[in-house]
Amino acid sequence: MSESSTGAAAAEAVAQAADAAGTWRRAGVAGAAIGVIAAGAAAGVAIERLTVGRGMRKKARLALDASGPYGSLRGMPGTAYADDGTELSYEVEEVEADSEQGPRRRRLFGRRDPAPVTVVFSHGYCLSQDSWHFQRAALRGVVRAVYWDQRSHARSARGVDQSEHGVPVSIDQLGRDLKAVIDAAAPEGPLVLVGHSMGGMTTMALADQFPELIRERVVGVALVGTSSGQLGQVNFGLPVAGMNAVRRVLPGVLRALGSQAELVEKGRRATADLFAGVIKRYSFSRRDVDPAIARFAERMIEATPIDVVAEFYPAFAEHDKAAALKHFAELPVLVLAGDKDLITPSEHSEAIADLLPDAELVLVPDAGHLVMLEHPEVVTDRLADLLGRVGAAPAADREGRVGG
Repeated sequence: MSESSTGAAAAEAVAQAADAAGTWRRAGVAGAAIGVIAAGAAAGVAIERLTVGRGMRKKARLALDASGPYGSLRGMPGTAYADDGTELSYEVEEVEADSEQGPRRRRLFGRRDPAPVTVVFSHGYCLSQDSWHFQRAALRGVVRAVYWDQRSHARSARGVDQSEHGVPVSIDQLGRDLKAVIDAAAPEGPLVLVGHSMGGMTTMALADQFPELIRERVVGVALVGTSSGQLGQVNFGLPVAGMNAVRRVLPGVLRALGSQAELVEKGRRATADLFAGVIKRYSFSRRDVDPAIARFAERMIEATPIDVVAEFYPAFAEHDKAAALKHFAELPVLVLAGDKDLITPSEHSEAIADLLPDAELVLVPDAGHLVMLEHPEVVTDRLADLLGRVGAAPAADREGRVGG
């Protein structure tokens, strides 16, 4: 690309950023704040915007949406009811007796069949059960698994307490939601709990409120890219002074945006190009991540309404479940994180491991927040190892590992 054409493309990128900011300003004062962030975010995606035109990017997104297989796996659907009446959607994958599963069982776990354990997967903020796509593909038919959508996310209903009574979302509420899902989808038998980000916090909240369930039924835990507290100190890769200013105004901005959801959603659509770059930066570490996977993550996050984003955000500042980790002390625990996670930095996983000295700590090199999508073979491999250690699938006589 010549210097003159580069300059013209740069000018176009700046103009598009200004247009995006203007679109957000029309959503009101709070929208103007997001407009400033949107304009600043242009710097983070400048390279892509200099080399790929807007029309081509739109066509590429449509093509990826039409052809991408991610998030297409479905199980037997069910509905659980939270203590406030919220409908929580879950899906169950049963163990298949089909002899064709034999080679996959041996590749994952060795020669013997897995024990009847249910693995319950809890997803993160602004995601869905589909975020476990690769792990689901590897484990389906081999172990019994439950995947569910947190309240107000994906196929689950909007939180009744939030939408009808104005009750703030809390991590404790999410822990009770998980208990309702377990009661409906896996009322008996041993459990392995797997949680990513907010899903890991949900798992800690479950342990805090229902320690007898952990003691009597849980045989293993995996905490992926999560935190036991002090999330108010995370700077998201930004300068400390700037992040302190953002921290002061962001809750109010989100509340204002949530009250103007229709206008804001129009703004989100108008600035899709810009925020795709932001999503990619905060979800992944590798620049060469598969575009179809990046678009898959983008779709999940885009699908979360802005008022839901606003409802959930304050709960993270209040989250403190370090004391609840003691309920996992006697269990096999996997603590895994990307070493370049900007959302829940790996130091938070190290802090969890410090409180659980017998836990296996895995820091995945060159991995961001959505480590299970960016490095699926590593996450699946370590989960398979955990299942072997807890007796869900014997670890002896392995013939190899997924992705190995």
